[in-house]
Amino acid sequence: MKIITFRVREVEAPIFEKINNKFGYELTYYSEGLSKENIHLVKGFDCLIVRANDTLDSSLLKTIWDYGVRYLLTRTVATNHIDLNAAHELGFMMARVPSYSPTAIAELAFSLAHMLSRKSLHFAEKGRNKNFVVDPFGFSKELKNSTIGVVSVGKIGLAAAKMFKAFSPNVLGYDPYPSNEAKEVVDFVSLDELLKRSDIISVHTPYINGVNEKMIGKDFISKMKDGAILVNTSRGQIQDEKEILNALKSGKLSAVATDVLNEEGKYFFKELKKYEDPVIEELMSLYPRFVLTPHVGSYTDEAALNMIETSYENLKEYIETKNCKNKI
Repeated sequence: MKIITFRVREVEAPIFEKINNKFGYELTYYSEGLSKENIHLVKGFDCLIVRANDTLDSSLLKTIWDYGVRYLLTRTVATNHIDLNAAHELGFMMARVPSYSPTAIAELAFSLAHMLSRKSLHFAEKGRNKNFVVDPFGFSKELKNSTIGVVSVGKIGLAAAKMFKAFSPNVLGYDPYPSNEAKEVVDFVSLDELLKRSDIISVHTPYINGVNEKMIGKDFISKMKDGAILVNTSRGQIQDEKEILNALKSGKLSAVATDVLNEEGKYFFKELKKYEDPVIEELMSLYPRFVLTPHVGSYTDEAALNMIETSYENLKEYIETKNCKNKI
């Protein structure tokens, strides 16, 4: 079975190789992303493994199918980067990784929130510029005296809530389908109440095409507490970057950290000379009140191992049973 995969980072390559020892696939991988310019590379392979930034539209999928690929796997939870209707019509056998490490993403969300709350980035940046004056902006509220709001308390949100709960007794949650386990950790309230009461809000909402685009927009932000901190480690499509910029400039929000962007393909995983979007450029100028990380929530040893091994297992299950528990 011949596998080709893209966006394999340098630190991931040894993991791909090591885990493959127990599967014995014929493996080829590239560090670059899949695109129209290099789509010819998939010719002759049975299986293609992609990531979230490999956008597969109907045209690209048709080319992939014509080149002989029959198994299409994504080593992600989300599948919005694939035109699923087109893929199903063509006949691809597809699967995803339903969970690789909720802890990894939760750790990033917590660490970003704490850095912004404690103003550690503010003082570190001042120190980098040889300024060690202790100014009023650096005065912070301790987490134990803060109310934390977690929007969407699934596996990742719950992991984040548990981390926050270790520091603050006041952790609120909003989720239309709260689990019994989550009810033991957070106090569930309406979204409006959570926004009104929370000093720090951590968003873990999945993106649903046509349903929650730019959910974190003018209305959402207007309901937030003045001077609150916002962290988004879920999906870029659910945030309105222009409204986030406006809120930071007006002081409505004291700080924002995000691991995602609406159009990540323009920025992430490359070294830039300039920003294409003036909104992003202005947001970046507000550092350390605005912090952007390049979708590295899953950039950990455990997450990489789990997403790679599960992808291999998905293919094995398809080969042996013609079906897969993680099928899309």
